[in-house]
Amino acid sequence: MDKKIELLKLIPEQGILPLYFYKDTEVSLNVLRALFNAGVRTVEYTNRGEAALKNFREMKQLCESELKGMYLGIGTIKNADTAKAFIDAGADYIISPGLVEDAARVADQNNMLWVPGCMTPTEIIRAEQLGAKFVKLFPGNILGPAFVSAIKELFPEIMFMPTGGVDLDKENIAGWFKAGVTAVGMGSKLISKQLLEAKDYSKIESLTKEAMEIVRSVKSK
Repeated sequence: MDKKIELLKLIPEQGILPLYFYKDTEVSLNVLRALFNAGVRTVEYTNRGEAALKNFREMKQLCESELKGMYLGIGTIKNADTAKAFIDAGADYIISPGLVEDAARVADQNNMLWVPGCMTPTEIIRAEQLGAKFVKLFPGNILGPAFVSAIKELFPEIMFMPTGGVDLDKENIAGWFKAGVTAVGMGSKLISKQLLEAKDYSKIESLTKEAMEIVRSVKSK
């Protein structure tokens, strides 16, 4: 199966996309292990520091050697050159915080899933014109579930995922899915700075299991 099609199936099935960055390579690897142990099969690593590319290469190697079936996406891609660098490092898909057209072209040239960040109907229309099938609503805390409800019918072919503003709380998560999202992106509310600094991998694993269980129960209603 085409990887792009596979991911467009996997992310909605998983229902949650964990995302994080940490400068220390070993911590980044161990968090990835914890997420895998919790049942996660795709993760967004965010390009937020000088160590991101080096860490990403190591993480990709870990996926290939130990964490079989784990797909690794890269987030915070703001230009074509960065997109190319991470594609060369083995990225399975590209996520942008905004509508980055040159990154979309690079992803397209590599037959790769590109997920743009959008905040307005105009941006979503442009993303759709560029071939996007999956759109990140960012920042989710500003937009809210009511925004999704209002625009969903305008974009029947687009899958939406809010990032930012998604809490580890059944009521919050249920509100997003009821509004019509396909998945939710969870960063610091799931993998907090405190847990990263404390290297508390078992807590990250248990919180991720909890988040996935909430999503499962919400989606089954």
